[in-house]
Amino acid sequence: MKDKVFEMKGKVWLYPGESASWHFVTLPIKESALIKERYGSFSRGWGSLPVAVSLGTTAWQTSIFPDKHSGGYILPLKACVRIKEQIRERDTVSLLITVRAK
Repeated sequence: MKDKVFEMKGKVWLYPGESASWHFVTLPIKESALIKERYGSFSRGWGSLPVAVSLGTTAWQTSIFPDKHSGGYILPLKACVRIKEQIRERDTVSLLITVRAK
């Protein structure tokens, strides 16, 4: 399969709750729809898809998850990435996401 790399921007948000510490980025609907169309059949548990992500100077492997609320995918942001890249809630970040589905 070709076209596995997607460039996009998204806003960082904090999972709601009194002791919430999980930060996410909701992927844009257009890119989410394209990813689902091309790679949705490769989904794993909870509908997740394996991806490689580049944000600033940081790259890591993780998964994206479908989000019923937005209709797109959400990307969890690890604390070590947020600290290294100085990212906070409500920041808009540029992402390069490579779908690792086969």
